[in-house]
Amino acid sequence: SSRGVCVFGDGASTRVIDLGSHPPQSSPLHTVPTITMMLAAFARHSLKRGAIPTAAAAAQSSMFLRTFADVPATMTAAVIRETGPSSVMKVETDYPTPKLAPGGVIIKNEYAGINFIDTYHRSGLYKRELPFIGGQEGGGTVVAVSPEAEQFCKVGDRVSYSSVFQTYCEYTAVPGAKVLPVPDDLDMAVAVSCGVQGLTAHYLTHSAHAQLVKPGEWMLIHGAGSGTCQWACQMAKIRGYKVIGTCSKSKADVARATGVDELIVLDEVPGTTYEDYTSVDIVAKVKEITGGEGVKCVIDGIGAATWEIALNSLARRGIFVSFGNASGAVPAYPPLRHIEKSSFMTRPKLNDYSVTREELLERADDIFGWLLAGKLNVSVDKVFDLKDVQLGHDYLEAGKSTGKVLYKIP
Repeated sequence: SSRGVCVFGDGASTRVIDLGSHPPQSSPLHTVPTITMMLAAFARHSLKRGAIPTAAAAAQSSMFLRTFADVPATMTAAVIRETGPSSVMKVETDYPTPKLAPGGVIIKNEYAGINFIDTYHRSGLYKRELPFIGGQEGGGTVVAVSPEAEQFCKVGDRVSYSSVFQTYCEYTAVPGAKVLPVPDDLDMAVAVSCGVQGLTAHYLTHSAHAQLVKPGEWMLIHGAGSGTCQWACQMAKIRGYKVIGTCSKSKADVARATGVDELIVLDEVPGTTYEDYTSVDIVAKVKEITGGEGVKCVIDGIGAATWEIALNSLARRGIFVSFGNASGAVPAYPPLRHIEKSSFMTRPKLNDYSVTREELLERADDIFGWLLAGKLNVSVDKVFDLKDVQLGHDYLEAGKSTGKVLYKIP
């Protein structure tokens, strides 16, 4: 009804739930989660009292726990029908809602994260089949669960997820094995911020270097005042490495707050997402700091502007971990560049470091645990409404961010 009153009973007891006033024209979706969870709870209550047969109770409870009946057929989404600048992203209000797949769940998104890889998809640098919805991480409430995914979550759970396409929208279909339960004490915006950036920083500082750097040895991390590498600097310190960070003058305070041992502050390149890496002789500074040896690992999301600096900063048998293209992609170069110090190079991606659910949960448990213990600080820099979808990408690509950038989903 327009009043939103739900009455149900088993003959021996009757419950009345006043869900508050909802105008007749408003979407029933807002009341459905409450009704569903109440009905499921009532079925379990009745079963305990023996008021309804066991089989019927189980069927009723399972039905209501698995799905919200009124997930709409269409939704609001930021859609890309042609690649190009941020202006190609258009908010549509009648985009088809994804269907529940075997092994999957449907999430009603509260936030979606914005990452540089999203701009690569939008621009066409990384190819995608058109049309598509932007984004690959988000978080919110589970509204539908396939039977195969019931081992991972249930309807009503607060969850986050990453490495799943099409998240700049109201509803996202997510493989059940990729959902992460969000602790009650953790804000959803922070939990979503832990997705691509947090998990990426974790595998970069824990796994991608193939243990060629040991606790107590030096690591160079570019972009210490921005996004992923704010996380990486903090995690590297938790891991026990000595860290040299680089950053622009405007982000020096943010970078220092990560706890780096040494900070190389650079001039800015106006209108870009990266610093002027020619304004300071970084290799000379690294050699000075490390007593002439160089670093055992370089974590570099800058790309074209820094790859030679990375190679020249390495110690013997050090590793260059290149994970991003903020200044353009690293060009092809001869393997003989590595012979001087028998060094290594890798170009990893998150999906290859979260192959199993066990690996994913191990990384997420570390991150959530550090956050709740106060060992890791997350900066949610700016939140844009989804209707301002273009502004979110413009902000990130202009190099303005000093932390996580999110969309608030209606």
